[in-house]
Amino acid sequence: MTALSFDEQGVDVVYEGTEFRLERALVEEATGKTYPDVTDHEVLKIVAPDPNLSGEPKRIGDITA
Repeated sequence: MTALSFDEQGVDVVYEGTEFRLERALVEEATGKTYPDVTDHEVLKIVAPDPNLSGEPKRIGDITA
């Protein structure tokens, strides 16, 4: 399972027992979008090769508001 925790500066990730941080600039570069407009589903696609995407995608701007 993958766990994501968002804040204004980036995303804390736990993927297969490994914890790491994706900085805001890295997320923006990987998606080609401004950080608040990136969705949680897009971040999951960065982290996992074949993520289980369930539910509606949520914008980081809405999550951190």
